[in-house]
Amino acid sequence: MSNIVKHAQSVSLSQREHKNGHKAGVLWFTGLSGSGKSTLAMALQKELFDRDLMVTVLDGDNVRYGLNSDLGFEESDRVENLRRVSEVAKLLAESGMIVITSFISPYAKERERVRNIIAPIPFLEVHINASLEMVESRDPKGLYAKARQGEISNFTGLDAPYEIPTHADFTLDTEINSVDECVQKLMTELTKRTFI
Repeated sequence: MSNIVKHAQSVSLSQREHKNGHKAGVLWFTGLSGSGKSTLAMALQKELFDRDLMVTVLDGDNVRYGLNSDLGFEESDRVENLRRVSEVAKLLAESGMIVITSFISPYAKERERVRNIIAPIPFLEVHINASLEMVESRDPKGLYAKARQGEISNFTGLDAPYEIPTHADFTLDTEINSVDECVQKLMTELTKRTFI
């Protein structure tokens, strides 16, 4: 590593933000499988894109098809999964984009590590909240049923922990709010924090 030099960009982040007309940053959606992270990430992306903002989504399932296809679901693999995604999110944000991520990210210490990797880029941890009973009733991928039948081990919320964020920057409850309501709450929060 000693022969690797990090090159300074010829265009600064502030220049990119000025040209884009908005701040760059990372919105980190965390929550149980089935809580609505991906649905909300995609809906928010569409809303921001329709307003001519530079935005992209890094989704847990999509990332595991390519960049992280070599990782499993043991704790060490989950840690490496988030480390890689954090570095990619930071690179994209440094290019002037709003990056929305959708990852279960079950451990508080790893979410804090993500925040530290991405710093000093603005970072919002967004807890997508739904009870275990609700996400099991939704079970859009049939994963809870498979986990209950013993076909999947180390499943977050059942036989692997999910540490509920105690210091999230923002929380959305998808049991009582529709997708549209959640997106509008996020837009209000982004405006208040001068992202947009």
